[in-house]
Amino acid sequence: MINRSLIRIKTIQILYSYLLTRSEFTLATPPSSSDTDRDHLFAYSVYLDYLVLLLKLSGQPLGSGKTLPSDQVLEKNTLGRSLRADSALMTLIRQHSDIIGKCDSALPELYQAICQSAIYNDFKRKRKLTAKDNVDFWSVLFSTTIHRNKALERVFRRDERFSRVGHEAGLKLFTDTLATFDDTHSTLAKARKDLDTSLSMAYSLYHGLLRMPILLADVQKQRLEDAKNKYLPTPDDLNPNLRFVDNMFVEALRKCDALNEYVDQNPEADPAQWRDSDLAANTLLDRIMATDAYAEYMQTQPGDFATDAAFWREIMRSIVLPSDELSDCLETRSVYWNDDLPIMGTFVLKTIRRSYAPAEAGETPAELGKIELLPKFMNSDDEKFGGKLFDNVVQNRILYRSYIDRFIDTKQWDTERLAFMDIVLMLTAIAEIVNFPSIPVPVTMNEYIEIANNYSTLRSGQFINGILCSVTKMLNEEGIINKKLD
Repeated sequence: MINRSLIRIKTIQILYSYLLTRSEFTLATPPSSSDTDRDHLFAYSVYLDYLVLLLKLSGQPLGSGKTLPSDQVLEKNTLGRSLRADSALMTLIRQHSDIIGKCDSALPELYQAICQSAIYNDFKRKRKLTAKDNVDFWSVLFSTTIHRNKALERVFRRDERFSRVGHEAGLKLFTDTLATFDDTHSTLAKARKDLDTSLSMAYSLYHGLLRMPILLADVQKQRLEDAKNKYLPTPDDLNPNLRFVDNMFVEALRKCDALNEYVDQNPEADPAQWRDSDLAANTLLDRIMATDAYAEYMQTQPGDFATDAAFWREIMRSIVLPSDELSDCLETRSVYWNDDLPIMGTFVLKTIRRSYAPAEAGETPAELGKIELLPKFMNSDDEKFGGKLFDNVVQNRILYRSYIDRFIDTKQWDTERLAFMDIVLMLTAIAEIVNFPSIPVPVTMNEYIEIANNYSTLRSGQFINGILCSVTKMLNEEGIINKKLD
């Protein structure tokens, strides 16, 4: 029910926020060329040595120097792999290539001391590891076992700038860099959770919109009760037309166990709990009662479910869903919902139609008069689509950005000043083209161009279309994908 069009929009929204605010490893600033302070210079030297040591102890290849035997405990810690994949760090190490083998003489003793440490044995027993577990392991090891190792200290003492102050300062620079990795992964975990939350909230909106007829019927019922109790009630007040209140479709909604159970477990899906819902409901009710559709419906005979359901489908389509009052309620309840409303509204109308009309081609017939809710996702592939798309963009963003930069006319466009939303859109489109072979290229192109037209600049759709066409052609020519372009 949450279709891929909405999933794409959600993924792009979360990626935009995440990529805009994320940070890589924050590497320490090197001393300036004019800095002659021995402690500063030695601290930075220790910092670089510690980064190289972590890579070597993790079993990461650096192209030269001594290597250690494979160790499953150390290698299951993903921090070393993440450091090795950080382009800024590897550039820094290449600029100081003379340090790669500097501490190799201490490696065997360091490795033996690590294997005998308490934290190594504790880490070995852990099954589910978080980014924080990985960072804490190396931070503690370097602060204790490695930093205090005599063999390593002998290596450091060969440096004429050696000082205890510089030694301690180098350790702090190192642990601060590791801490930024933990922060980055916490941000990533939060972004993935936000994506799941936004999709769940869309499904809550679907349920909330389905409950709107109940809310409006309840408001009208209360009005009729109040009219009976006024000082001088009219005959119509005392004997009102209950056609709207006793609508059979509304009664079916009230009896829908799946709808009631969902709202009980997800209170945000109850429109009666939305801010200013009473004011909005009264305004919408006045508007409904002023329509010809309402006047005609009130003259119909009760007892026909199809008539009752068709009335509410028309009211939802023409009055409730496009109303400013509903948009205002949604805006105060969830930051996600106004973007979700068009798609979720379409599925609400489909649910109503299925309760009284014959099934359309490809649909499973529904039982007449019964409310059958649409599933959150149509299939398991759709359920996994958003998370997989998000992960592929994050993991391959540098590679995919290089594809984009190949085809930007630098005489016309400054690559550093492109609209960031355009970059996120193209990264996501390329991730879909590369990693979802069953989705045709024209489908992907049309989806992202439409999103660009709605969410980015006036020229974005045309610009993105041109870049993606060139990238897709290149990917085909290089054998990275095998897809038809049209």
